[in-house]
Parts: sequence; structure tokens; C-alpha cells
Amino acid sequence: MSKNQGSKPFELKISTVVAVSAILRTTELAAIDAALKQATGGAPDYFDHDLVVVDVSGCGQDIGALDWPALTSLFRSYQLNLVAVRGAPSELQPQIVAHGLSIDTLAQPRQEAREAEAVTIHEAASPAAPVAQPTPPAPAATVAPVVERVEVPTAMPAMIVDVPVRAGQRIYARGCDLIVNAIVNNGAELIADGSIHVYAPLRGRALAGASGNAGARIFTLSMEAELVSIAGVYRTFDGGLSKDLAKQPAQVRLEGDRIDILSIRA
Repeated sequence: MSKNQGSKPFELKISTVVAVSAILRTTELAAIDAALKQATGGAPDYFDHDLVVVDVSGCGQDIGALDWPALTSLFRSYQLNLVAVRGAPSELQPQIVAHGLSIDTLAQPRQEAREAEAVTIHEAASPAAPVAQPTPPAPAATVAPVVERVEVPTAMPAMIVDVPVRAGQRIYARGCDLIVNAIVNNGAELIADGSIHVYAPLRGRALAGASGNAGARIFTLSMEAELVSIAGVYRTFDGGLSKDLAKQPAQVRLEGDRIDILSIRA
């Protein structure tokens, strides 16, 4: 009898997978290649076979001309494995799937929720239509529509790390903030769906808002990061930081499509 007889041939378990979000605004492969070279500084090992979800919602009508096999090969040349596409029109999705890629629809509900929220706030703030025989409203009635539509965010839990994060180590705080009370070394990577707080030097990579939370931030007592990212928008520091920010307390936030680094002063 085989010693493996009676055991399950395989098991399925839910696993957390972290992927880089690549936001395309053009279908020109040469332009994408040039942008990747600039972002990586030409270093062949800048990425470590990371998974990539590409967002094509900013490509407009040009998306139909995108060469998916060539795009996949281009990313692979930078040690990036393209696995899914976000923001593609429904008529192109069968073609994308035929090239071995998945359709990521995770961002769509969040976008619809933001649009619904904007409409609700607009309606609450709009003046009411005139009434033929108006009666003086009670004070509570004037504020009730707005109060009913305000959604107070619940407190987000946090993952706390009390030991140094070594080179090559990756920590992912899924669905929460990440708090690190020790040094984050070069080559280490922090990822959180919420904000990232490092109460020590931050010398590796920090990716906050990994699930799309554009309001997430990164805080550190000593800004020395290799790369920072908020909701998939990233910034590297090949040219170094200015003297007022380098090795100083700082915060990172997303303003539109721009990553801002701000000093934290006592």
C-alpha cells in the first residue's frame, strides 16, 4: 500500500494574493516600455516576478488596438506577470480571457458606490422645489436629509509588527492598517489595505491602500523609502529626497494622480 493512499490528492484554500496595479493611459507599447524603464531605472531585478493587474479604463477607444500577447511579454521582460485586466469594456472581455488573462471586476462596485454617494450628496445639498403653500419647516427637518445620508466610517483594525522587517521580507495587512515599531530595511516590502505607520526608519517599499483606498496614507519617523504607493499610484526616489524630507518624519498621501511627500513637524 502506498503511504499516500487515502490522503486527498489536493486541497483548495483561500489565499491572499498581492498584485501590482498598473494604470495604462496609452496602448502604445513603446511608450509603456519607456515609462517602465524610467520607473525601474533600467534595473533588471527591480521587480521580483510580481503579479500585475492592469487598469485600462484610461485608454478610451484605443483599447481595442492593444496587443495583449505583446503587452504580456513586455511586462514579463521586467519580471512582472500580467494576470488580470481591470476596466475593460464588456465587448472586449472575451478576447482578453482568450489570451489567458482574468477580468478583475473588484474595482467596479467601489466606483459605483462612489458615484452613488456623490449623487446622494448632491441631492441632499440641492434646494428643494418650491411649494404652492409653504409652511415654516421645523428646524430638524432642514438638516434631516443630510444627516440621514452621512455615513460614518467604522474604525479599521491594525496589524502590529514589533520586530525589524528584513530585506526580501513582505508583510501584508489585509483589510486593515499596518503599524511597524522597528526598522524596515532596504529590500523589504510593506503592504496594507489601510494606512501604514512606521515608527522607525522606512528604507524599503511601502504600498498603502492596496485594495484601492485612495485616502490611505504612509507615515514614518525617518523617510528613506525606495518606493511608496497609494492605491496603485507609486513614486520612486532614484534622485533622492530634498534635505527637508530625507531621513525626517514625513507622511505620504495621494492628491489626484500625484504622490505628495509632506514633512511632519512637532
